[in-house]
Amino acid sequence: MEVSRPDFGATADDYGRHRAGFPESLFDRLAAAGICTTGRVVVDLGTGTGTMARGFARRGCEVIGLDPKAPMLEVARTLDADAGVHVDHRIGRAERTGLPVASADVVTAGQCWHWFDRAAAAREVARLLRPDGVVVIAHFDWLPLTDNVVEATERLIECHNPSWTFGGGLGVHPRWFRDLGEAGFRDLESFSYDVDESYSHEGWRGRIRASAGVGATLAPPDVERFDDELRELLATRFPEDPLAIPHRVFALTARRPR
Repeated sequence: MEVSRPDFGATADDYGRHRAGFPESLFDRLAAAGICTTGRVVVDLGTGTGTMARGFARRGCEVIGLDPKAPMLEVARTLDADAGVHVDHRIGRAERTGLPVASADVVTAGQCWHWFDRAAAAREVARLLRPDGVVVIAHFDWLPLTDNVVEATERLIECHNPSWTFGGGLGVHPRWFRDLGEAGFRDLESFSYDVDESYSHEGWRGRIRASAGVGATLAPPDVERFDDELRELLATRFPEDPLAIPHRVFALTARRPR
């Protein structure tokens, strides 16, 4: 069985079709805080298929989305067109964007901060932000509760990919406070809340294929074997369709270092 560093470009189709984007309620909260408002210039790091970028674009922001994987950006452009919004998608990395100094009001990282060289990314965020600019690190994580479908799915991932270590998460990310605090960011604030996301059996299988532990690391034949076992697991233990999958939204905001 071949396992390597996650390559989300290999999962771009499933990622775009099946990974639920951030709920509108997140952007409502950021708008209420004056972060997600018309005319703001936003740089979205690790944009992937653009779920965070589109949320800001729908609120009238001017958004640049950066990602190192061209297939992800192609899917993002298609989804942008379907949503009727424009995002300037570019190949780029969080640690060295190539964008001008003090060119953004807001820098965002949705579901991706853990993949970066975090100290280097924090320095780059500080460089990009205008005075009093804001960084937003956000997550939308499934919740493995005792005997629920998420917990059972995580156990199956671990059987097929023992190197996967992201199981058992709580959906909150205290380490990011240290990252930003040590980089000199100020006025750190966070919030979290829970929502249920509806997935059909097919949709949940696609969502899991698009995860770091499956489609982004396993070889295609191994992904197919995993998917067959997940199909059987859902049919026998969790026959309700659609499934209500518990998720936790988490966001950390902070202002640029002085």
